[in-house]
Amino acid sequence: MYRYILFDLDGTLTDSREGILNCLRYAFEKMDRPVPEEDTLLRFIGPPLQDSFQEFCGFTPEQAERAIGLFRERYVPIGKFENAAAPGLPELLARLKDAGCVLGLASSKPEGTCREICDHFGFTPSLAAITGSPDSGEDWTKADVIREALRRMDLTETAPGEILMVGDRKFDVLGAAECGLGCVGVEFFGYADPGELEAAGALAVVRSAEELEQFIKTHGGAEQAPRS
Repeated sequence: MYRYILFDLDGTLTDSREGILNCLRYAFEKMDRPVPEEDTLLRFIGPPLQDSFQEFCGFTPEQAERAIGLFRERYVPIGKFENAAAPGLPELLARLKDAGCVLGLASSKPEGTCREICDHFGFTPSLAAITGSPDSGEDWTKADVIREALRRMDLTETAPGEILMVGDRKFDVLGAAECGLGCVGVEFFGYADPGELEAAGALAVVRSAEELEQFIKTHGGAEQAPRS
């Protein structure tokens, strides 16, 4: 059984689709830009916004920074709560903590927002650390966030096979691998492209809280490195 587990937020602990899409539309409209089709907007769920605006919309770094500011103009007061806990996840985190696991959050979302969302949906009591990107806007990769979570949880010297990352996009899998950790992919809401998690090297892909709990309880210790 894994003893230490890091969770992503959007698409993993919560379904943030409504709030993110509403705030993306707001940003495009404020910039007098055509609003992309919903299939494109859905690809924004998970990766850092700076990367998404540039990759999916062809924005320059400066345009992406402007778009992020407008996105947050609506997201901070409204959009972050246009959200819902993933089915069974608050209860699963509580059970894992009761079983002796140490849990943490590792999200690319600004840390202050992560804390508010975790408080709102009841995740905070189960988490030993809530780690997000700096609220100052400093550009962190997923691996940067994971490394900081490991530092806060005093796990930098812990055997990699005792630690698991849980996330819904390739960025979670690749960020974990960069830190020497394995990652189980979740497909609770289907935001990853077909085969994305497997191709990135996920240890497994699960589709419900029950499947995730089974994986956590029957693996760990032997998996000393992520798949290559």
